[in-house]
Amino acid sequence: MLTAFARAFRTPDLRKKLLFTLGIMVLFRLGAHVPVPGVDYRNVQTCMDQAKSGMGLFGLVNMFSGGALLQITIFALGIMPYITASIILQLLTVVIPRLEALKKEGQSGQAKITQYTRYLTVALAILQGTGLVATASNGALFGNCTVGNQIVPDKSVFATAVMVITMTAGTAIIMWLGELITDRGIGNGMSILMFTSIAAGFPGALWAIKMQGKLMGGWLEFGLVILCGLAMVALVVFVEQAQRRIPVQYAKRMIGRRSYGGTSTYIPLKVNQAGVIPVIFASSLLYIPALLVQFTGSKADWANWVQANLVKGDHPIYMVTYFLLIVFFAFFYVAISFNPEEVADNMKKYGGFIPGIRAGRPTAEYLSYVLNRITWPGSLYLGLIALVPTVALVTLNANQNFPFGGTSILIIVGVGLETVKQIESQLQQRNYEGFLR
Repeated sequence: MLTAFARAFRTPDLRKKLLFTLGIMVLFRLGAHVPVPGVDYRNVQTCMDQAKSGMGLFGLVNMFSGGALLQITIFALGIMPYITASIILQLLTVVIPRLEALKKEGQSGQAKITQYTRYLTVALAILQGTGLVATASNGALFGNCTVGNQIVPDKSVFATAVMVITMTAGTAIIMWLGELITDRGIGNGMSILMFTSIAAGFPGALWAIKMQGKLMGGWLEFGLVILCGLAMVALVVFVEQAQRRIPVQYAKRMIGRRSYGGTSTYIPLKVNQAGVIPVIFASSLLYIPALLVQFTGSKADWANWVQANLVKGDHPIYMVTYFLLIVFFAFFYVAISFNPEEVADNMKKYGGFIPGIRAGRPTAEYLSYVLNRITWPGSLYLGLIALVPTVALVTLNANQNFPFGGTSILIIVGVGLETVKQIESQLQQRNYEGFLR
């Protein structure tokens, strides 16, 4: 990987792309430290210092915003509205025939879906920004902070509207920065910005574990966390690269005087076909009951049960529910994102077949059978990776923002592998000698 980056910096046009990408990343991190107008920054820092037991319900969103959410900056909402909008559009593509038709139109249809995603992102940013401002105004953002209700001194409608508009504009700027990286930089811009947000919290979280440690001045715990992180990275790389290759043979066809087909290829089915989406779905769903209790202030039996069992990450009921939800959403997302019947029909249309399997319905049943078999280890792997922060919370007495959490490691390793592949492919294009030698 380091060799690929070194070779890229020696190539002039790739060096410009890498420097442009790094410049956008720096600009993105600067925006995560500019406070929103109308927020008392000193009270925010006081509450941040008092919140030593983790970020509670807002930990996931705060991680995706690079710590900007709880500091209530112009980039407080981060990339989450765009991620949510993309997931919603992807799910609606299966349900709404119009979106499914746009998806099949190719590049023009995809451009239209991207435009819908932008509109939905802005709408979600307005909704989430309003909820964040309301939560900060009533003092519920930091829980037991002594100055929590003084974070927003001016609670008028005008001040609230200015704050919501500012955060929505920040989300729109983040979308624009991501598209700039995609067009003029290296790799997928949104993924790189997500990588930047998560990686920004690593140094502080690691140093906090060292400061909280009791053995050898905290260095022993620090070393154990580093070793655990390296082992997790190796495991994630191994599983993310693992795939089941189903061989496909294309029959020869004569069109006019030319012969087509007769080639062999394969369908790559990844072990972790769903990526990090099941973890995000499960985390978001588990936040809903606790958020309802926090906003309603209910003292009923169900509210007490939720507070006792579904708020603390080290509770056995929470861990089992989290694990089962991840397994369920892994199968659910694979079912809606990969259509065996469509793949079988496309193979049949172009004269392709799997050796030993008849074309058409038998091929679709075979693909579905293989996909279900490899989704089981993928879903169990996701569940185990996602429980690592909980185990660390119990064994190392770390805070809720354990740096090598399942979601963060999956995203960082996935984006890193994708970026390296992009750089290597562009290097290969520029160094390809063809028939000149």
